[in-house]
This record gives sequence, C-alpha cells and structure tokens, in this order.
Amino acid sequence: QVQLVESGGGLVQAGGSLRLSCAASGIDFNISPMGWYRQAPGKRREAVAGISRLGTGTKYPDVVKGRFTISRDNAKKMVYLQMDSLQPEDTAVYFCNAATWPALQPRYEYWGQGTQVTVSS
Repeated sequence: QVQLVESGGGLVQAGGSLRLSCAASGIDFNISPMGWYRQAPGKRREAVAGISRLGTGTKYPDVVKGRFTISRDNAKKMVYLQMDSLQPEDTAVYFCNAATWPALQPRYEYWGQGTQVTVSS
C-alpha cells in the first residue's frame, strides 16, 4: 500500500525559507526517482523538483531553479525540498510522489494529503 506523508509547510514571509519532508512507504523507494509537485487554487498540479533514484541527478523547472533544492535519504525513505527566497506565487499545497525520469510524471495515482505553503507579501 502506497503511503506518502508530507510535512513542513507553513506561513512564511516573502524571501523566507521552508524545508519540506516526505516519508514514503509501500514503494520501491531505492529504485524510484522522486518528485515534488504543487497545486495552487484553480491551477493544475505541476512538478517543481525531481531527483534520480541515487540522488545524482536533479531537475527543476525554470520557475524555481536556483531557489529550490531537492534531496533524498534512501536509508530513511525520505525526500526533502529546501525552498529559499520564497515568493507569494509559491503559495500552494505541496505533494511528493514517485516520478518517471526525466519527465517527472507522477507514477502513482495515490496522493498524500500534501502540506500547505503560504507565502505572504
């Protein structure tokens, strides 16, 4: 049974930082590329970061490149997203999922509850 539990969101002022965590179970974590995704109200879910199965490769869309950093700990089955220089347009619910590589399409239809990130101006 796939379980993805995101945490670490919150309210932060523009320019601030947050670190999100995702605990994964029920998937072959050590052989799965992982991704972080976000969905803002009224918008489609979009990928914001991806990491290869060994952590040697990362991918980011231009909108977050240089501000977000994805990492993973295979021993703990955890994936992280360090978000710096946050802007109000980063406000969204953030989710993790296993991902295809390099397209970062989510692999599972199951989604966790996500973690809310709100950036005030």
